[in-house]
Amino acid sequence: MVQVDLVGGYYDAGDNVKFGLPMAFTVTMMSWSIIEYGKQMASSGELGHAISAVKWGTDYLIKAHPQPYVLYGEVGDGNTDHYCWQRPEDMTTSRAAYRIDASHPGSDLAGETAAAMAAASVIFRRYNPSYSAELLKHAYQLFDFANKYRGKYDSSITVAQKYYRSVSGYADELLWAAAWLYKATNNYYYLNYLGNNGNSLGGTGWAMTEFGWDVKYAGVQTLVAKFLMQGKSGHNTAIFRKYQEKAEFFMCSCLGKGTRNVQRTPGGLIFRQRWNNMQFVTSASFLLTVYSDYLSSAGKILRCASGNVAPSQLLSFAKSQVDYILGDNPRATSYMVGYGNSFPRQVHHRAASIVSIKQNPSFVSCRGGYATWFSRKASDPNLLTGALVGGPDAYDNFADQRDNHEQTEPATYNNAPLLGTLARLHGGNRGYNQLRPAELLSLKPIASQPKHAPKPGTNPAPASSANPIAIVQKVTTSWISKGKTYYRYSTKVTNKSSKKLKNMKLSVSKLHGPLWGLTKSGDFYFFPAWINSLAAGRSVEFVYIHSSSPAEVTVSNYTLV
Repeated sequence: MVQVDLVGGYYDAGDNVKFGLPMAFTVTMMSWSIIEYGKQMASSGELGHAISAVKWGTDYLIKAHPQPYVLYGEVGDGNTDHYCWQRPEDMTTSRAAYRIDASHPGSDLAGETAAAMAAASVIFRRYNPSYSAELLKHAYQLFDFANKYRGKYDSSITVAQKYYRSVSGYADELLWAAAWLYKATNNYYYLNYLGNNGNSLGGTGWAMTEFGWDVKYAGVQTLVAKFLMQGKSGHNTAIFRKYQEKAEFFMCSCLGKGTRNVQRTPGGLIFRQRWNNMQFVTSASFLLTVYSDYLSSAGKILRCASGNVAPSQLLSFAKSQVDYILGDNPRATSYMVGYGNSFPRQVHHRAASIVSIKQNPSFVSCRGGYATWFSRKASDPNLLTGALVGGPDAYDNFADQRDNHEQTEPATYNNAPLLGTLARLHGGNRGYNQLRPAELLSLKPIASQPKHAPKPGTNPAPASSANPIAIVQKVTTSWISKGKTYYRYSTKVTNKSSKKLKNMKLSVSKLHGPLWGLTKSGDFYFFPAWINSLAAGRSVEFVYIHSSSPAEVTVSNYTLV
């Protein structure tokens, strides 16, 4: 038996198994969301949370790839796990780890993980360049592994077949990984890989009406269409246009204006399958959202079989899907847990359905969990806030019952594409040029200085050898709600020394609202998870909101190395 540290990562859904393929896809889609709409996330103070969520996944994926041609793709197995209903702290099920290697290949798993590493590396260039470089190193190795030793991962990790079988094979993941590596590196090897292999691997041939953790073609085709519209296709222009034709087939199908359209419920929701249909709704909505911005940026329209479509119509349809999810549907039910007045209360999720171990530390046994908690006809003791469940059937019907796993089980890959779509919709209707070279993301909120705001507060301590940290606060915007004026404050902490700043501990007093961009532990605040240190002259920024004068921010401890 080989002992390997695989602590961390995400369970795929309501069980206690770590499935590598959907986990990596989740990381890729969260990263794509941030790459496209990170500025919009920053403006509402959510960018830090999104980046932390990505890093939680990539930290695990790094552990799962200990050697160039070894990748662990599953921890635990669905059969023994599904026999038990236990919270994670009480697990008695197998924690066996399953891997692919040169003798037992898995090009789909390795390719998707390469895509996740490459996409995430783009995000971390600003905040943690060494971590970004480490992610790229893994992405290079994993793509080489996937391309050199070809095979389906579920032929090597057979315990995954019942749960995450790779029906589409691995050709789409090879193209998907190449597209993300080109996006991350601008290395023409990967661009030409897309051109040279577009026909043989199906990128130019498969016209899809779905996009998700198994079938990546529509995602690849959308990315390649972006490269084409950016003028980056080089000598691959002709074949990239074929990719784009298939991308636009997908868009037209979702809009109901193509030659083979997706099914919709009477209430207007995209419907693909009975089990966890919502995964296809959020993935399609994201592709429609980004393609709307690509077209708008290029000054183009979408040409469908039943007529031309303006870019704004793609975004409007994506919005209609998100509105349905959040409660604008025949049942007036939100399918996001915790959002709205009516939402699922009996979620098919072990940790949500069993009382917290902090409240009742009594051991929950394998079968006892089914008898006591699974069969309990009452609301979950823990609110799984933000989770997106499987959703209604083809006729907009939904049964909020814990044993109805097809409809009430949430999944990480339901939420991941929704990050970008929600950020875009929150940003309003003004146009975004998504074809310009990607800018390094900033945590600084994008907002104008209000005319009648409190004077910016500045930490009075000078930056000297005795106090090398400068703290400057300012108001970035204000608004009135129910007669009370609220202010958003931006606080910049700058390392004015010539050395690297580590182990910074801040005290924030007289704070009467939420704070984003730092990690809190006890009564103190620390660097966010994606920053290990602050180089000389560099700054970190955080924001908070309340209806008072600026909070008092002081440095309690730090180390210079």
